[in-house]
Amino acid sequence: MDFADVTLTALRVFRAVAEHGTLTAAATRLGYTQSAVSRQIASLERAAGTPLLERRRDGVRLTPAGHLVLRRATTVIDGIDATARELAGLPAQAGTVRLGWFPSAGAALVPQAIATLRTTDPAITVTTREGSTPALVRALRAGSIDLALLGSAPPFRAPDTETPALTLHTLTERPLHIAVAAGHALARGEFIDVTELRGQRWITGPASGEDRLMGVWPGLDEKPDIAHTARDWLAKLHLVAAGCGITTAPATLAPAAPPGVRILPVRGGPQEQRRLLLAHLPNPLSEPATRVAEVLRTTALETEQH
Repeated sequence: MDFADVTLTALRVFRAVAEHGTLTAAATRLGYTQSAVSRQIASLERAAGTPLLERRRDGVRLTPAGHLVLRRATTVIDGIDATARELAGLPAQAGTVRLGWFPSAGAALVPQAIATLRTTDPAITVTTREGSTPALVRALRAGSIDLALLGSAPPFRAPDTETPALTLHTLTERPLHIAVAAGHALARGEFIDVTELRGQRWITGPASGEDRLMGVWPGLDEKPDIAHTARDWLAKLHLVAAGCGITTAPATLAPAAPPGVRILPVRGGPQEQRRLLLAHLPNPLSEPATRVAEVLRTTALETEQH
């Protein structure tokens, strides 16, 4: 085992692979070819004297040795980046908090929290990125973000099985709702009966290896008639407003719904509960990250009461 010749580039590549889950995605993110990424990983594994990644059909998974190297690599990279900023006379990283969020959280909660922080804590800079829950968990593990807003559905398992376990705080727990056009027959009351969901046309998000089909009522007892697919929540709600179909939506999206859309609860059958989680590594948070977490919790509580 000899790390004397390990380059900073190899460590950055390794962290990108750990974060994005595949060599291809890491190469795209870094602007490298896949073969260049493979060579950097191979050189790092030679230096470690043991495999750092387990190659699988759906991507890569860190080995125990890989987790150790990732932790050390993150410390080295962050330290060098901080030194570069100081030498350039830029503000210290201590005032910056990196927040990841899954799509529906960005519609209302994240903008409201950032607006509050600009007033109450102007010295704190919040940078954000959107991603699926699995992608955000990988980013937390890789040290690329400090906090993550994650979505969780029953049976509310931990978002991953890695150790140490992530620290999770439940911000809200509310039933899933349905978004319908104001002129739709389902919009005539203050709730929708679950039996009325049969035979409807649905607007969903595209299914992928790490995202479940989002948009169709989970308890639907028939093959859904999917009329449109869109990844963006606002696009789905505008399709709803145009009368193109209906879609599931968390109640917290109501303030961001475009004109002509109603977001209504569903009655009958088991309630489809959804949790909004705030996650971070089980290490003490910096003072700015602690403050951002506090504002996110307060903002979530305020939206829960409306």
